[in-house]
Amino acid sequence: MPDSVKREFTPVGFKNVQITDNFWSPRIKINREVTIPHEYKQCKDTGRILGFVPDWVPQNPGESRHIFNDSDVAKWVEAASYSLATHPDPELDALLDEVIELIAKAQQPDGYLNTYFSFCAPDKRWTNLRDCHELYCAGHLIEAAVAHYEATGKRRLLDVMCKYADYIDSVFGPEPGKKRGYCGHQEIELALVKLYRVTGNERYLKLSKFFIDERGRQPHYYDLEARERGEDPANFWAKSYEYCQAHIPVREQTEVVGHAVRAFYMYSAMADLAGEYGDESLLRACERLWDNGVNKRMYITGGIGPSAKNEGFTFDYDLPNETAYAETCAAIALLLFAHRMLQLDCDSRYGDIVERTLYNGILSGVSLDGTRFFYQNPLASLGTHHRSEWFGCACCPPNIARLLASLGGYIYACSDTDAAINLYIQSSASVQVAGQNVIISQKTNYPWDGNITITVKPEKTAQFAIRLRIPSWCRSAELSVNGQRVDVESITIKGFARIEREWSSGDVIELELPMPIERMSAHPDVRQDIACVALQRGPIVFCIEQADNEEPIHRIVLPDTSKLEAELEKDLLGGVVAIKGEALALDTNGWDGVLYRPSKPSVKTTKIKAIPYYAWDNREPGEMSVWIRAIPGV
Repeated sequence: MPDSVKREFTPVGFKNVQITDNFWSPRIKINREVTIPHEYKQCKDTGRILGFVPDWVPQNPGESRHIFNDSDVAKWVEAASYSLATHPDPELDALLDEVIELIAKAQQPDGYLNTYFSFCAPDKRWTNLRDCHELYCAGHLIEAAVAHYEATGKRRLLDVMCKYADYIDSVFGPEPGKKRGYCGHQEIELALVKLYRVTGNERYLKLSKFFIDERGRQPHYYDLEARERGEDPANFWAKSYEYCQAHIPVREQTEVVGHAVRAFYMYSAMADLAGEYGDESLLRACERLWDNGVNKRMYITGGIGPSAKNEGFTFDYDLPNETAYAETCAAIALLLFAHRMLQLDCDSRYGDIVERTLYNGILSGVSLDGTRFFYQNPLASLGTHHRSEWFGCACCPPNIARLLASLGGYIYACSDTDAAINLYIQSSASVQVAGQNVIISQKTNYPWDGNITITVKPEKTAQFAIRLRIPSWCRSAELSVNGQRVDVESITIKGFARIEREWSSGDVIELELPMPIERMSAHPDVRQDIACVALQRGPIVFCIEQADNEEPIHRIVLPDTSKLEAELEKDLLGGVVAIKGEALALDTNGWDGVLYRPSKPSVKTTKIKAIPYYAWDNREPGEMSVWIRAIPGV
């Protein structure tokens, strides 16, 4: 825990970062040229965009107004805005203006803005915060407004959402006559912090704090509103308010429970508010929830939420593979929480999770061609789980699009005296540190190798520090400045090597992060992974997919003694490092007509090839598994 609760570091904005690397640049290009247009078409074809037109009536199958549709359009606006900021495009700019005008015209005279409740159920406004998504949609619209304003300087959507936020503030709060409610699906809390930071209006920050502070208090608001609707609160379909993290006040919560996306959006807001208010009790809650979520309830890919039943959590160490829910949005929510905690306490454990989720559990959520998406991200498949072009509940596609479009904002951070490099992505950033503008450039082929060259160019020679995250997967980092070796251990603080010196333009840091292939084991209480290993190299988690292996995946056993080698295959899946070696496969000879027998199956030697998990299901269907049997003595 930091010595004092404050947001010590500020992320360097995506507009000030230019990504130029061989890994992310093609993905950002596909996101810009393929995914964002694809998602616009889907939003248009399914009535999500036309739903903002008051007199629009669905005409075709698949068209409808739904309680969460506004959020999908909002996330598309956010993604398109980020893309526009880094890659100017007059056509996209005009299209955004067009969509924003539709949104603006749907706003009610009092400021309320929700297409479902305005046009389908106007008498039901604010009557079911528990199950409906009014404040959730408002939150995503606020995030879109902030993104569009920061990207373009245009205030049209920002002004619309300020009016809506002012109206929401007039409805909710601790004052007499106001509703003491809060949303069943958290999101507005973190959005209001963003709105406060861009406008300076403390009204929005206080409203966010109210929503967090009020959650779970007695008398329980969801009980009260259910009775007002003529319902018995005991008949709540989810059975427990743990589903929406409203079972007890947030400061008393010690375990991550319920719906995964809701939980980690809420924790993200809690981290923001802890930093803004210097709230130690809120930070302590964040720390407890972090420890439980990451150390007992997270997949090796950075995925969270094993259960489809509640789209979320069950109990400690329950991490099934074939049935893993691991929603793409949940991995993004975990990244958002980790990134916020990283600003409060420059500790590599948070940066490590940003990296793990980004390269594995998030990136798997979109196909290599940018047109198909995973909602669920299992760690094993019989060959029947595939990406889709869209979903009825389409939260994941625009969520991953907005993240990829804003990726530059996650790489660097700065304080008055330090500049931190959180992710190793070839790029150049303009950073404000030591009272001046400093250009920091990275040159690297990460994540395929760990050689990173960093050039520092301050406007004038000055004393400040550069912090470099040393990933937890790295066992022996090497570091030099202008060719002179630096003892990494002696300058490492909470997993960051901190180099403080007088910097001159053209100074060069060289960082070497060796990437051996590692056999990862799960905690012994993860019953599904006993006697199994997962292959990891650097930040990348690998899987074996049937397309690369002759023997059925489920029969493969990897002995501890098998030699494994990493090889870059430029023509495979857009260019990946694959892991190759020898393994054993259980033989079915002699088992015809036999289901059980009192002897072990024989084994035979087979070649094994593993690919990055994020790239699976981009070829012909077939089995896949992250965890490989590694039975001792076989």
